[in-house]
Amino acid sequence: MNLPLLAQTVIGNYSRMGDLAVVATCIIIFVLLMCSYVVRSKSFHIFVFIVCLVFFAAIINIGANSIINHPELLKGNPYLIGLVYILRTLYHFILFDVFFAFTLYAVVVSEMAKKQGRIIAILATVLFGLAIAIDIVLTMTGVGFKISPETGEIVGGSNVFMIGYTAYMIFLGFLLFKIRKLIYKRVLWGFFLTMILSAIIRYGQMIIKESSLTTLTFLLPTLPMLYFMHVNPYNLTTGTLDNKAMEDMTKNLYAKEKSFIIMSLTLPDYVGEGKTLPEVMKVQTRRFTKEYFRDGTLFQIGNGQIIMIARKDKNPDYNEWMKTILGAFQEQYAIHKMPYKIVYGESFENLINHNEYLSLIESINNDITDNTMHRISKVDIYHYKEDEYILEQLEDIYKTADLNDPRVLVYCQPVFNIQTKRFDTAEALMRLSLPQTGIVNPGEFIPFAEKRGYIHVLTKIILNKTCQTIKRFMEEGHEFLRVSVNVSTVELKDDNFCRDINRILYENGIPGNKIALELTESQTEEDFLLMKKRIEVLHEEGIQFYLDDFGTGYSNMERILELPFDIIKFDRSMVIASGQDQRSEHIVEKLAKMFSDFNYRVLYEGVETNTDEDRCLGMSATYLQGFKYSKPIPIDQLSSFFTRAN
Repeated sequence: MNLPLLAQTVIGNYSRMGDLAVVATCIIIFVLLMCSYVVRSKSFHIFVFIVCLVFFAAIINIGANSIINHPELLKGNPYLIGLVYILRTLYHFILFDVFFAFTLYAVVVSEMAKKQGRIIAILATVLFGLAIAIDIVLTMTGVGFKISPETGEIVGGSNVFMIGYTAYMIFLGFLLFKIRKLIYKRVLWGFFLTMILSAIIRYGQMIIKESSLTTLTFLLPTLPMLYFMHVNPYNLTTGTLDNKAMEDMTKNLYAKEKSFIIMSLTLPDYVGEGKTLPEVMKVQTRRFTKEYFRDGTLFQIGNGQIIMIARKDKNPDYNEWMKTILGAFQEQYAIHKMPYKIVYGESFENLINHNEYLSLIESINNDITDNTMHRISKVDIYHYKEDEYILEQLEDIYKTADLNDPRVLVYCQPVFNIQTKRFDTAEALMRLSLPQTGIVNPGEFIPFAEKRGYIHVLTKIILNKTCQTIKRFMEEGHEFLRVSVNVSTVELKDDNFCRDINRILYENGIPGNKIALELTESQTEEDFLLMKKRIEVLHEEGIQFYLDDFGTGYSNMERILELPFDIIKFDRSMVIASGQDQRSEHIVEKLAKMFSDFNYRVLYEGVETNTDEDRCLGMSATYLQGFKYSKPIPIDQLSSFFTRAN
């Protein structure tokens, strides 16, 4: 249809192919969303709303222009002309609504402060209302879009929509500038450049008197939304999603009160940077999910762990399938010798939050051995909750940094000196006393403290409390040589380590020779050099050093002899080994004599019987420690083992 010049400034030449392309693209977006996993966030719902608006706008525009292109139908037909007015007004209403939704989307994804977000939303609402009101009023008065009842053709009017369009584009440009510091720069540029392209297309249409791509210019900004914000792609080789998607799925299943089954496969040898699952595991994972579970979804957590989640009501026979899968993994291990850990079970909606399953599985994995298949139980959840509580308390102790924190207790185990025939040293041992759990042994919290970086604060607390008690014992006239405190090798990396130790001794008025520090052997060259440096610095203050747990795990005699230790502590395992046969006893005896010849003193820990004691006495022992003499006791009770000056 050849439009009059005035009409071309209002709607331009129109081809429905532009809007049909928009409809097809919207349908493709919906299909992609259905076939992939998307986090159902607030911004996602706004995104879907925008795509729906653009979809319906395109259909309405096709309908309105299909009628406009047949003036013979409009001629003398006020009802059909009225329908065109309604459709065009509705079309503009939807497009301005898209602008309004863009504004809300920007506020949500930028996590703008509530007060600022409220102001932006109010301004967008006012602009939206004004644009629609002006469009309706000018159309009704004939100043805007107008069709001649006599000819059925458009007779002109001002292009009111472009005024509102321009105002909203300026507003959105201002908004993007406002949130520039709240959004990752590259993502911001993606939105900004897409908006510029849309504006160029829209204003370019005015110049060439074209209107076919108007709706498309409103769809284009949704593409960076989909790509940057809502695409959660599958791993093409395993069909897996990430942990964020997993947390979202469990959250939605909880909200719908749908029970689910969960299965975790961890390959310890493939956990770590730069490692990927072997192809045989990828094949097995794809096959099991496809063949045995209905609507099962896979998630890859790190490099060496895959988790599957499926609704229980859709898999009532999952117990049988699980047995098949577990048997298959045993067969794979027999062939490929790849260590694995499998944790599986059902959801526990009333016992654990939706976002705690990853942490629960990690906790169980830490407790089970390789090639183990473990079913999640209520006992596991109880232990997990207990661990989480301990972690919360450790974090609070760390943040509070009170060197007299009542939650950290000092226990001691007295050490028998063979030469003096009395107890004149002891080892300080840490305990936690927590409101919900009572006394917590170090094996339950030290690994957490080391992993989270809380250990040095705990050491400072136990050292401070030990020094306070030593000070009191000295004032009361108790005779003893020293009390040792365990130190983690992790702490040695802290540049303030030596300064912190010296400060605590100084503030308590304790001479360095009343304290010893126990260290386990370092495994790396870097740790070895650092340990040597720290020992040398603190040795100058009179502090002695014990090598703890000799005989367990890694042992490098050359390095040990290079470090200026004073006492070598033979672990309980060495005491046990020496009692198994003459050969083992001979080996332990020779090791102890070697250290003794190099002027190290030897301490045997874990002495529990008279037989243990007699055997250790014949193996160059200087000190003996163990349950034969005393279990760990509160440090205040240690005075009963020390002699008192007359």
